[in-house]
Amino acid sequence: MSEFDTPEASTDARTLADRVFARLQDDIVRGVLPPGTKLGETELAARYGVSRGPLREAIRRLESRRLLERVPHVGTRVAMLSIPELVEIYRVREALEGMAARLAAENMTAAEIAGLGELLAQHERQPGVQADTAYIQSEGDLDFHYRIIHGSHNATLIDLLIGEMYHRVRMYRLQLATLANRPQKALSEHRRILEAIEARDGEMAELLMRRHISRAREHLEAQHAASPDEPSWTNGKP
Repeated sequence: MSEFDTPEASTDARTLADRVFARLQDDIVRGVLPPGTKLGETELAARYGVSRGPLREAIRRLESRRLLERVPHVGTRVAMLSIPELVEIYRVREALEGMAARLAAENMTAAEIAGLGELLAQHERQPGVQADTAYIQSEGDLDFHYRIIHGSHNATLIDLLIGEMYHRVRMYRLQLATLANRPQKALSEHRRILEAIEARDGEMAELLMRRHISRAREHLEAQHAASPDEPSWTNGKP
């Protein structure tokens, strides 16, 4: 057995793969590596300071989340979604997250609801929100939508929404977050959803969540109408 076959070496490799996976995913989601960007292993290994083994493992995991894709004669690149494809996903989100909001109003604990209120208070203090220039939500428990989905306490719904769809949509949500005059409106919509959940009004919570997501979808559809020949949302970059 070589030193690279030991359990300790295997654990170190997995840990390194986890780290580069998290960093690469964050760069994709935040648009540092915009949709369509071609990724070479040599450049990525140098960028993240890792060897090819952990990097390839991270790439495989990101391909499974459909954030990266292999294209014949091109290689690996950041996945691209056309605006019509993204609109389709938003329609699914509208239905499923509406259901999640209804169930959250019925099933969230008092502590979970209080935590949701504290999260929105944190969001309100963001300089970008106060200036109405950007409303940026980190992933997981720092994301209002993520909290509500988990607050549904429905394992099937959580599995559908917190997985491939969540991460693919998140990079586009971050770009929508900087639309003019939208940040404060989005925060206000979040507060109204929270109020419905606090009141245990599942019907209103579902209605407000569906409206909230449909407004984002309408922005996408308006962009597509304005630039119908644009193949994908590229964060203003080629």
